[in-house]
Amino acid sequence: QVHLVESGGGLVQAGGSLRLSCVASGRTFSNYAMGWFRQAPGKEREYVGGISWSGGRTYYVDSVKGRFTISRDNAKNTVYLQMNSLKPEDTAVYYCAANSKRWGLPQPYEYDYWGQGTQVTVSS
Repeated sequence: QVHLVESGGGLVQAGGSLRLSCVASGRTFSNYAMGWFRQAPGKEREYVGGISWSGGRTYYVDSVKGRFTISRDNAKNTVYLQMNSLKPEDTAVYYCAANSKRWGLPQPYEYDYWGQGTQVTVSS
């Protein structure tokens, strides 16, 4: 079992930045590829990006590429989502998720463990 806890969400003006953290406990964190997802009201949960086990490889969807950065610190059992140049359309609940199979998986059902989510609201 892996327990994930996100933090760092909040209210920010358009153009601003936030850094989300996701701390893992339980099994060996470095055995899991990590993904970030988001879900806006009335919409399906969507993939934002992912990071490989060592952190050497990352992937981003086009809508956040160049603005968001995913990193991880396996010594701290933590994965981060740095979000810059935020837009109102980035408003959503953000979730981190872990899977032991492959990195860069874009579908929620492919992940074994989920955090509770943290709200990000970007005002115009």
